[in-house]
Amino acid sequence: MKTSEHVRERVRSSYGAAVRESKSCCGDAVPKGVAAQTAGYSREELASLPEAAVLNSFGCGNPLAFSDVEPGQTVLDLGSGAGIDLLLAARQVGPTGKVIGIDMTDEMIERARRAAEESGYDQVEVRKGLIEELPVADASVDWVISNCVINLSPEKDRVFAEIARVLKPGGRVSISDIVIERMPGWLRRSSRLHSACVAGAISEAEYLAGLERAGLAEVTVSERLVYGGGQLRELARSEAGTVRGPRWLRRVVGALLGRLAAGFEGRVWSAKFVALRS
Repeated sequence: MKTSEHVRERVRSSYGAAVRESKSCCGDAVPKGVAAQTAGYSREELASLPEAAVLNSFGCGNPLAFSDVEPGQTVLDLGSGAGIDLLLAARQVGPTGKVIGIDMTDEMIERARRAAEESGYDQVEVRKGLIEELPVADASVDWVISNCVINLSPEKDRVFAEIARVLKPGGRVSISDIVIERMPGWLRRSSRLHSACVAGAISEAEYLAGLERAGLAEVTVSERLVYGGGQLRELARSEAGTVRGPRWLRRVVGALLGRLAAGFEGRVWSAKFVALRS
């Protein structure tokens, strides 16, 4: 039986190990930036960001694309990682706004802080904490964003409740995440595949229902990117690099995910969830 803390510790260790590597060890030539390059970021956006932020991005979408974030607002990024979305948000809120990143992995926090400093964004603050228990005041942020992180949480209803708590009335949500339809029980029970954004993913309907239970309004999916077999295999090879362990283990996980990819074609997609705090 996986306890919540066991899952979090495995995720923390896996992503800490992955960020210390120069590239994924599952497959000989899969750079860690592959997710950022295929997740909806423009070439101009990626080219203008620090290389470390892009190479250490494990996102599955661009939660800020076409958003209405305005200068002077406060944006909260759940699971901010190496900081790619923090930097993009900082541009939009400007020097009078504020961007807060929450992450539980020391290596990611250090990378994000360095990226913000190198970019000259004094309005970016990165805090260590859990997305199930945010170190953020009630009704204090205008936007909550997140990029392929909530699927990793073993307590998603707590995350959804925390989102509702920290949003100001009228505040908005823009979350990109992986959803999977009809996942076999044996796959969901795999601790190692949890860190690869597979075992912890839920269905789109479950995700929408969770946000609504938290009290959020106008909950919907504004975009979907359904993964074909080739995309699933490529992302599987990239994500397997986040699995903690020796090279042979990451190769085995990558091969397993690759074989599973064909069976999940049409059942796995990146969805952008949007909502409002009424």
